[in-house]
Amino acid sequence: MSKIVPLISSGTAGPLGILHLPRLWLKALLGATGQLADGYKDVGLGYDHMVLQALGIKPEDARAFIHEKKPTYQQFEEWVKKYPGVKLDNATIFKSNAAIAGYVHSDAARSEVLGCCGLPDDGSINPGAVALNDLDDWKAAHTSITGG
Repeated sequence: MSKIVPLISSGTAGPLGILHLPRLWLKALLGATGQLADGYKDVGLGYDHMVLQALGIKPEDARAFIHEKKPTYQQFEEWVKKYPGVKLDNATIFKSNAAIAGYVHSDAARSEVLGCCGLPDDGSINPGAVALNDLDDWKAAHTSITGG
């Protein structure tokens, strides 16, 4: 079975307007089916936990739902909307999205990603974690597809 790099960006939102939620779903679905590329975490720390905790959802519950039901994205959002005590008000979603969009990796993480991608660490590249994670994913996808 081939392994798949999750190419949905953390900067992508679904119909609920929540950044990173589609990527979280894809990673968990790939993990549930044994297809998540090596080096990726299925509902891991970082953005996955940030989003779920902002909404009042236990990460282990989201992972279990996706692993057991293997829902479409729309089915996952329906589950999110029905989760007991979930917070989907505009202020919560805005704060969560701002946290995702505004997160900046450490200098070491930034340098590592840029170095692996053959890009200069001279301030000319967007230092936001979403942009750096996208670059990292694209490099991993290219390596997976081409073998190098």
